[in-house]
Amino acid sequence: MQDEERTKKFNDLSVKYSQYYKGKIMVLPKVPINTLSDFSYWYTPGVAEVSRRIAANSDLSFDLTGRWNSIAILTDGTRVLGIGNVGPEAAMPVMEGKAMIFNYLGGVNAVPIPIRTKTKEEFISVAKALEPSFGGYNLEDIESPKCFYILRDLQKELSIPAWHDDQLGTACIILAGIINSLRLSGKKIEDSRVVFIGSGAANIAASNLLISAGFKPGNIILVDSKGILEPEREDIDSLMVNNPWKYELSLSTNAERKKGGIPEALSGSDIVVSAAKSDPNTIKPQWIKKMNDYPVIFALANPVPEIWPHIAKEGGAKIVATGRGDFPNQINNSLVFPGVFRGVLDARAKGVNFSIMVKASYEIANFVSDINDDNIVPKMTDTDLYPQVASAVAKATSDEGLARKSGSKKMFYDIAKDIIEENRKIFRKLMDEKLIRNLPGEQ
Repeated sequence: MQDEERTKKFNDLSVKYSQYYKGKIMVLPKVPINTLSDFSYWYTPGVAEVSRRIAANSDLSFDLTGRWNSIAILTDGTRVLGIGNVGPEAAMPVMEGKAMIFNYLGGVNAVPIPIRTKTKEEFISVAKALEPSFGGYNLEDIESPKCFYILRDLQKELSIPAWHDDQLGTACIILAGIINSLRLSGKKIEDSRVVFIGSGAANIAASNLLISAGFKPGNIILVDSKGILEPEREDIDSLMVNNPWKYELSLSTNAERKKGGIPEALSGSDIVVSAAKSDPNTIKPQWIKKMNDYPVIFALANPVPEIWPHIAKEGGAKIVATGRGDFPNQINNSLVFPGVFRGVLDARAKGVNFSIMVKASYEIANFVSDINDDNIVPKMTDTDLYPQVASAVAKATSDEGLARKSGSKKMFYDIAKDIIEENRKIFRKLMDEKLIRNLPGEQ
């Protein structure tokens, strides 16, 4: 089956199954209810005492309610996957899918909340108002540069972790993939030259995370629709006002002060990370030939990568990764966020930072036991990955002084594994009893 045909098949099945199930998640009670008297402690009159104790100490909401394991997936629908500004209603299918993955892979109760806001101030106001209900926020599919302002302000003002997955989750898995790519090539972090094609949320965050991990800023080049970022660009003053994150990278990266576009940026580079438009002609195979030995190409646009893997290989690429699961080396933030949130929730964390993210990336990279050109990151079916990442994140959060609950990595691993396994058992039981229906046409 051709690449385009396979994409259309998945599109058609997604619509068909969405119509059949009418939603991917549901809410069920988790406490026993056998007689009418049970409501006397689950609800009134007994529940009033629970409220009184939380009123005296709000942190008890993490012990006496489901807040400890609940997050909100917040979006305004302004940049959904590769299809753009589709609004909050059209964002819901993606947020439901995200909630399903959170629950299945991380045992996290995730609530999709697309909100109708126009400005970053409105978004922040809604998020702050909802804070008492949740132990963390996963921000999703918010246009750039609005997403940077929202994340920055929420991380400053909330007492729970705020995480923008399009920035931080994608950056984490990019770094993990690069770590193992360098292990295969034998190159060192401090010597490697990395080109980012596209300078939106994912690549700006990934650039900063790589710098936190030891990559030299001068060895990093970013390219956007107007060309290579560098201090003498005509729009540099506009960037300083409208996108300070991009502006700062314009000054600190590209030590050689290269000018031009993608082909000029790729010349003499080791690794290319593209999170640009969904167009298979974005990266030309002849440009890959100008890279250093052992070229690494991450073509991450969805649903269609910036270059098809077989074309990249023809151009000389040794390692090719995409954002799709039907090719080797899927650079997918689904390998990151379930474990990260399991960890911050288990530690009752107040926040998360780049130092913690670097440790999460190494935990993911180290999980791969048989590293080769077609196997640089784990797969979503590697179920033990998630408690491993959770324990590393929880311990790092505790070490950073951002946790309400402290403990050893082993302790946090056991907690995460128990929660995830119990959740899986419940799900499998529902499947076995046909309480979750099989796909239409299957017995």
